[in-house]
Amino acid sequence: MNTTPPPASATTLADPDTPFAVVDVHKALRNIERLATRADRLGVTLRPHVKTAKSPDIAALMHGGTPCPVTVSTLAEAEAFADGGYTDITYAVGIDAHKLPRVIALLRRGVTLRVLLDSREQAAFVADASREAGLAVPAQIEIDCDGHRGGLKADAPGLVDIGRILHEAGCLDGVLTHAGESYFAYTPEDQRLAAKNERDSAVAAAERLRAAGLPVSTVSVGSTPTAHAAEDLTGVTELRAGNYVFFDLVMAGLGVCRMEDLALSVVVTVIGHRPEYGWIVTDGGWMAMSRDRGTAGQAQDQGYGLVLDLAGNPIPNLVMSAASQEHGTLTCRDGADLPNLPVGTRLRILPNHACATAAQHRGYHVIDSTRPTDPAPAIQAHWERITGW
Repeated sequence: MNTTPPPASATTLADPDTPFAVVDVHKALRNIERLATRADRLGVTLRPHVKTAKSPDIAALMHGGTPCPVTVSTLAEAEAFADGGYTDITYAVGIDAHKLPRVIALLRRGVTLRVLLDSREQAAFVADASREAGLAVPAQIEIDCDGHRGGLKADAPGLVDIGRILHEAGCLDGVLTHAGESYFAYTPEDQRLAAKNERDSAVAAAERLRAAGLPVSTVSVGSTPTAHAAEDLTGVTELRAGNYVFFDLVMAGLGVCRMEDLALSVVVTVIGHRPEYGWIVTDGGWMAMSRDRGTAGQAQDQGYGLVLDLAGNPIPNLVMSAASQEHGTLTCRDGADLPNLPVGTRLRILPNHACATAAQHRGYHVIDSTRPTDPAPAIQAHWERITGW
């Protein structure tokens, strides 16, 4: 863990200007260990998706500081992690021809950077670029396991043709799928079924390719809900997940984690009151929290986030119910009385979607909830995020 201290003027969460993002390293480590243990039990490689935290310092928690296989969502992430010594990277967004020079530059540095595709056109330009560069760009075929975003169905007529185009150029690495609809699997049984369907789809696609004489070395599956629900990953080689490092209110609403597992929060300050409306106003709007309302369709709508005191204790019934760009509105549920929170009071907001909230910030102030919080949690370090594409 990088223990680079924050500026001397910011020693506790009471010091920096608000709003700012906070990571509880104790909770993050506990979440990391939980999924690592599951992956070991299931007999697969864990390839964390770093798109949530976008932080080499947080990724370093996963393997005791030793670079491990990772998944990225941008080439900026791939480049930053390569600079940090990571050499086994999967770029899990459909590849565009204009991005291949950056991919090839990383390959020339000795980084195994896999790309993702789901069409003959993409396979053709990856194959052509590989021949022109004189080195193979490893590629995975995206499989659509649940009607979410891109990919081919496992029984799609074009699957084998795409595999053959890649294989003839030495580029075929395997197949990859992501059970995106698992974020709407509201019961443990639904999540288990989503995990089974995810595995079955990926394995079926791999078997079709192998039956056509094409080699498939990687069969990659994963989402945070299915990674925690899978019971059998026979035929799968690796498991991906990203949100699990922080978790969030969506994951808690699905029962994937407990509320006390949420490692990311945003510190805001009370800047006003509108008692005639039952409002407490803070300086943390959607620019600090994001516009994500991912819990709106769940049994309990958490608005824009749940409210904690600065030490991390929940304030009963208080929710961030509305937001404008730089203002957050806190209200009470069920007719409860507003707590007495004077102007200047600092609070922490738990987010709906950790990925979206983290993306609003340039870095994290790091605390450890196992340490004393009097007068406020001490800042252990400040970790920068990777930005851009």
